[in-house]
Amino acid sequence: MILPAERELRTALARFAEARIEYDASGGRRCGRALEDATYTLCVLTGARTPDEALAAADALLRRYCAHTKSATHEDKTLAA
Repeated sequence: MILPAERELRTALARFAEARIEYDASGGRRCGRALEDATYTLCVLTGARTPDEALAAADALLRRYCAHTKSATHEDKTLAA
């Protein structure tokens, strides 16, 4: 699976959250299409089939990105010392 860029994943998560909030605030009467589009995008980016799976996969990817960033920062400090 090709991993999405961290920025692209964070943008998709933000769009999903915004659409979900709007949908819930309207009692499901508005923004259904925006939520469907955001859910689809998030599922495609994470290779998931359901919104719950996509959110879990996104969380795992973000932890991976964070660990990689911390590791790279630590390595840079070690090399500079």
